Amino acid sequence: MKIGFVSLGCPKNLVDGEVMLGMAQAAGHELTSDPSTADVIVVNTCAFIDNAKEESVDAILEMAQFKRDGSCKKLIVTGCLAERYRDQLKAEIPEIDVCLGTGEVPEIVGAIAGQPTPMRLFRSKSEALGMSAAGHESTQAHAHKSTSAPEHPGAHITYLYGADTPRVQTTPSHFAYVKIAEGCDYTCAFCIIPTLRGSYRSRDIDAIVQEATMLASRGVRELLLISQDTTFFGIDKGKRGALAELLRRLNAVDGLEWIRLLYLYPTTITDDVLQAMAECDKVCNYIDLPLQHASADVLRRMRRPGNREGYDKLLARIRRIVPDVTLRTTFIVGFPGETEQDVEELLSFVRDTRFDHVGVFTYSHEEDTRAFAMDDDVPAAEKKSRRDRVMKLQKQVVAAKMKARKGQSVRVMVDGPSPDSDLVIIGRLEGQAPDIDAIVYFDQCDPATLEPGSLVDATITGARGYDLVATPK
Repeated sequence: MKIGFVSLGCPKNLVDGEVMLGMAQAAGHELTSDPSTADVIVVNTCAFIDNAKEESVDAILEMAQFKRDGSCKKLIVTGCLAERYRDQLKAEIPEIDVCLGTGEVPEIVGAIAGQPTPMRLFRSKSEALGMSAAGHESTQAHAHKSTSAPEHPGAHITYLYGADTPRVQTTPSHFAYVKIAEGCDYTCAFCIIPTLRGSYRSRDIDAIVQEATMLASRGVRELLLISQDTTFFGIDKGKRGALAELLRRLNAVDGLEWIRLLYLYPTTITDDVLQAMAECDKVCNYIDLPLQHASADVLRRMRRPGNREGYDKLLARIRRIVPDVTLRTTFIVGFPGETEQDVEELLSFVRDTRFDHVGVFTYSHEEDTRAFAMDDDVPAAEKKSRRDRVMKLQKQVVAAKMKARKGQSVRVMVDGPSPDSDLVIIGRLEGQAPDIDAIVYFDQCDPATLEPGSLVDATITGARGYDLVATPK
């Protein structure tokens, strides 16, 4: 059969989708990017915050139209939304034949081969979900609104893919994500991930190196290592120092040019990892460190470790061991009980620390999290205002940093033509991760000479907002 696939959410979800595509292809099915020609459509969903749930529901409803039209015989919903709301989804969108949660990835082949359930027509999106314009009330209201997270959230979820698991790469051919672990053992008050993904479980180093070697043989030049907490790698197995060992092993893989770490946790960044980063020529000097806030009071309510003083010491240690490091972080504003004084403390932290990349999210009040028992007492407009204030300050920080970079010699990974024009070629510095950070525009060059995946020496000549402009040498 022809299988159409829609994947939403984070890179970790993307890897699950690539594995499902690989399993379907290995079972003899044909993959298609055109859902109108698909016999079976799979929607791989995200359910982290309200916006992600809304995007996932919209995608399901859009794909359900092909089922109603008769061109598609089966609609399968997978991923975090299916894990969290499977019964409600099937009840409210009867076009869905099967829901597979995050631990049921291997069951995709059986789901494709099974018999479809009866179809029922509905007139509109709001009728399908019983939702008002004010929000997706029905799906969320049907979910169990516990005032605290389960004692052992997601304990039933144990799935972990291996080096021999079939996988179809959906990223550009020169970079790929590798999930080195799954799940999470932390109990952050705002986060549903442990419930959706299970407890933390690391993969074996040999299996990861085997997968990396295979990807490099296919032309992958940049490897992005991901998990819920990448620096916790191996600790669940009693193997401290495992991440530093993995980095040194991957550094020896022929064909790889860049190895990038994403999703590092402040309490598990050890000196051996930083030293491996500094010493291994292929490991990017790039730290992605979601700190979430700088106020000790907010962090305590978030059930996050640390405070401003501790974070200052951590960042100083990182910069001492890896002097040319690029620092990325994310913050949440509008968490229950956040005051103007807390926001000012966060702004002071951003001003003083001078991060290279900052992302700011407004707090989303999610059922089945510990924070759901708190009063969501910061109005939505105020949350947005606080986000805008932090981002305005960060834009000033970035502008000063970019001005100082003019005339610098850099190495740029070529990503290929810009989405806006085939005549404009874009790329990234070592300190820029794909999809989440700024990019580099090439100027005064022949596009035909810049091959995606190649590293090019260039000179920074200017900036466009957050992005840089560079001329190849």
